[in-house]
Amino acid sequence: QLQLVESGGGLVQPGGSLRLSCAASGFTLDYYAIAWFRQAPGKEREGVSCISSSGGSTKYADSVKGRFTISRDNAKNTVYLQMNSLKPEDTAVYSCAADKKSYCSGEVFGRGQGTQVTVSS
Repeated sequence: QLQLVESGGGLVQPGGSLRLSCAASGFTLDYYAIAWFRQAPGKEREGVSCISSSGGSTKYADSVKGRFTISRDNAKNTVYLQMNSLKPEDTAVYSCAADKKSYCSGEVFGRGQGTQVTVSS
C-alpha cells in the first residue's frame, strides 16, 4: 500500500530556507508524478508544486515561483521541495501526494500526514 512520509519542516526566520522530503515506503515512486500541497490554518489546501515521473517537467504555484524548487531522486525513492526566501505567508502544513499519472494531472492519492513549516521572527 502506498505510503508517503514528509519530513524537514520546522521553524525558520523570514528569508530563510528549508528542504522538505517526501519519501515512499512499500512501493517505487518511479512511475508517478509527485505533488506538494500546503494548508494554512483557516485556508483551503493549495497546490504548491508538481514534478513528472522523469523529473523533466515541473509546475509551481505563482506564489512560490522563483523561490521554491522541486526535484526528485528516484534512486532514493524521494522527492524534495527546496524552499528559499521564505515568507510568513508560507507558514502551513506541507504534504505530498502521488499522481495517478506519470505527468502532473491533478489526480492524486496517498497523501501523507504532512510536516509543519512555520516562518516567523
